[in-house]
Amino acid sequence: MPVFAKNAVFQGLAGAIDCTIDWPDGPLRGWALVLHPHPLHGGARDNKIVTTIARACVQQGLVAVRPNFRGVGASAGEFDRAVGETADMHELVAQFSAANPELADGKWVLAGFSFGTAVAAQLYAGLAQQRQKTPNALILAGTAVDRFKFRDVVVPEDTLLIHGERDEVVPLSESMDFARAHGLPVVVVPDASHFFHGRLITLKLLLQQRLAAL
Repeated sequence: MPVFAKNAVFQGLAGAIDCTIDWPDGPLRGWALVLHPHPLHGGARDNKIVTTIARACVQQGLVAVRPNFRGVGASAGEFDRAVGETADMHELVAQFSAANPELADGKWVLAGFSFGTAVAAQLYAGLAQQRQKTPNALILAGTAVDRFKFRDVVVPEDTLLIHGERDEVVPLSESMDFARAHGLPVVVVPDASHFFHGRLITLKLLLQQRLAAL
């Protein structure tokens, strides 16, 4: 399915949130918010795991929103260990939903990779606590939620956790600890590194399977 992208700017608590929005060329089922890895270690919206997740979403008829966190690209502010980033994503969700009510009424996927999982999980918890609409699917790859946790985290029982067996950045044991605490299964990709080198096709197939079930 062809994809066309455009830039958009939303307003977070620190100023501009610079985003790319990938649009499917076909019927729209809803939207996805896809969050990138650590900003101080080269993480940005064009990370290959982020774009792989976004493409999988687009192929399922979801508009994929890929923001840059604070201090990355043209996004304002400085790295805030997930606290400010999570607050910014609350603002983005509200603004995007208000501007695109037809998408907000459809399916919604929230996904993150590495540092982005911490923001995604805490965004989900905040929305649930405030009794706001929560995503239909939560996808966490290379889970690093506990490294940047500032609030109690509640995630749905069908959360998709994907982790590389040989993750050299976030050890598999860390993902297992998170999964154990929340009663979740973990999908382990054999021999995969943190960035799923040589395993992106496997990652995409796992994503497509989950998204097709929405």
